[in-house]
Amino acid sequence: MTTRDRVFRVVKLIPRGKVLGYGDVGQLLSPALSGLLVGRALATAPPEVPWWRVVGRTGELLVAKRDPQLAVEQRLRLENEGVTLEEDRVDMNAHRIDPFTLED
Repeated sequence: MTTRDRVFRVVKLIPRGKVLGYGDVGQLLSPALSGLLVGRALATAPPEVPWWRVVGRTGELLVAKRDPQLAVEQRLRLENEGVTLEEDRVDMNAHRIDPFTLED
């Protein structure tokens, strides 16, 4: 399984209405990956991978750095799942799932 596929497998485990940080996803992999490498992998995610559920560690929509339109899409998808944002930042206390509770 490629590194990219391993990232996608973890991201698919994030339930609707919940988020993880890029670094959270990276820490679940063995060997661990940096959040930057997780972001690079998600930049090529196929449609069935819920990339929008991965945000910066403080809830920011980092995809805006790459493409502001993707940040709009991410925000809409998150809001559609019931995730609350304030000034383009996810409320991590309310919506971040403990990464070690994810089950395969």
